[in-house]
Amino acid sequence: MSYLTTEKKAGIFTEFGANATNTGSIEAQVAMLTERINHISDHLRANKKDFSTQRGLMQMVGKRKRLLTYMSKHNLSGYRSLIEKLGLRK
Repeated sequence: MSYLTTEKKAGIFTEFGANATNTGSIEAQVAMLTERINHISDHLRANKKDFSTQRGLMQMVGKRKRLLTYMSKHNLSGYRSLIEKLGLRK
């Protein structure tokens, strides 16, 4: 994960998790997974036969989906603002 520097992680956690140390909030986890999913998707466009990375991508997408489902059940307004910020569900 060399593409994701400590400063970039802290920026993501600050933007979505209220501060840099709040790494466990659902919003921060979803934002982090979205960043990784976008990076791996770019990698797979260039390397179509990298099936182990493709499997990892599918696992990350599933985890993000589970977190978003939990968030939609418990905090609907936060869920809606999060998907708008991240550009999901177009």
